[in-house]
Order: sequence, then C-alpha cells, then structure tokens
Amino acid sequence: MSSTTLAFAFAYLVLGIGGFVLTGSTHKTALIPCVFGVLFLVFGLLARKDNLRKHVMHAAVLIALLAFLGTARSLPHLPELFNRTAEKPAAIITQALNAALSLAFIFLAVRSFIQARRARNS
Repeated sequence: MSSTTLAFAFAYLVLGIGGFVLTGSTHKTALIPCVFGVLFLVFGLLARKDNLRKHVMHAAVLIALLAFLGTARSLPHLPELFNRTAEKPAAIITQALNAALSLAFIFLAVRSFIQARRARNS
C-alpha cells in the first residue's frame, strides 16, 4: 500500500499544480491538493518501515477522509459545470477531482486493511 500512497501523492501534486496553472497562477488556494500530496509522500515513505506501516496508513486514510469532506461540497456544482453556467469552473473541476482521488484512496486502503486482517487471521 505504500506504493499506492506514493502514486496518490504524485496525483495530488499534479492536481494542485494543474489547478494553480488553470486559475492563471493567481489563486494560491488551488495549491491545497499539493499539501495532501506532500503528506501522502511522507506517509508513503514512512509506510515502507514495517513497524510504522499500520499507524501511518491509518493516518493517511484520515487525511484522505478530511480531504474528501473538504472538497465534496463541489460535487453538487457539477451540473452547473456541464451546463457551462459555473462561476469558477477550474475550482469545481479541481475540487471534484480531489474528492474523487480521496474517495478512491479510502476505498483502496479499506480494502487493503480487510485483506491484511484476513491474512493475519488465517
């Protein structure tokens, strides 16, 4: 799961930098996904140590949950984006992608936790 976390770190960093460029490099808040990317990078590297893996991965899921909760508010605005009536389309796109990334990470992590528990019990 550490490799997956590192892949998500890269995706968050690309999303943050891409959002910053999409907004004309004027809105610093577009770099918020980069914060998640840096955190996931640290978590992914720390998860390579066997004695830290369990705790670090749970922390990563908590951060992903917070990221999802913070960005899911953009999801109701997707119809406005498709109708081309959205006020800030770049913000809606980056927030929706951040929410999707976060939800995907949570899903993969929970699945990994379940598999690890089953392997430990058998």
